[in-house]
Amino acid sequence: MQYESLELQITEGLARLTLNQPQIGNPFNAAFCADWGRVANELAGRRDLRAVLISAKGRFFSVGGDIGMFSRNLEDLPDRIREWTGGLHLGTARMARLNAPIIAAVHGSCMGGACALIAGCDLVFSARSARFGAAYAQIGYSCDAGASFALASRMGIARARRFLLLAEMMDACSAQATGLVDELVDDEQLLAEAEKAAIRLSQGPTRAYGEIRRLLSRAFSQPLEAQLEDEAQSLSRVAASADAREGIMAFVEKRSARFQGS
Repeated sequence: MQYESLELQITEGLARLTLNQPQIGNPFNAAFCADWGRVANELAGRRDLRAVLISAKGRFFSVGGDIGMFSRNLEDLPDRIREWTGGLHLGTARMARLNAPIIAAVHGSCMGGACALIAGCDLVFSARSARFGAAYAQIGYSCDAGASFALASRMGIARARRFLLLAEMMDACSAQATGLVDELVDDEQLLAEAEKAAIRLSQGPTRAYGEIRRLLSRAFSQPLEAQLEDEAQSLSRVAASADAREGIMAFVEKRSARFQGS
């Protein structure tokens, strides 16, 4: 499938998903919002998918919302926002439900909705020169793209509140200190290091990863007893998988496991 704002390549279970509007800063515009929903739908239907690596072309990872698009649609902007977030939010929800872990490689500026996007990833690699900003309140807007959930999950709700209300800018070191970024990497090594992690995860027990991802997404939204039961049911499902059997036998036989993602 072809996309206007994204480039997708899948080899050996690893999806390399690239933001691909470099001339205009990879904005969250109408094309991206529609494509995000479509590409998530494509990935959700792939039985061979085992990891996703998100990166971007050009000077910026993403400048966030397309302010020019907003300014051209002021009269009917409320209706258009509901339209645009339809694809954006569908895609975000389906990405969160994948078994495949998602890794982000961030360079340049990462603004607004792009911060929400990477906060929803499982591992975030950042170039040391990257900068991160929550510009919503600066233009009089609230947040979207799952920012309230994903940023609170990574930073803690108090730190996420400050980040959003004050429209803060952070350098990469500060972003790592808040939990938004996992690994700082020299700029020239960013993609290589992120890809190394993505390849490692693409060779792991994909079904177990999916169960872990979904368990963590519910960790603070339900009572302990419900979470314990969810863990038990998840573990039971995974125990029936070929990868779980392989993991046990590899341990007993003192060899490296060869997971197939099944």
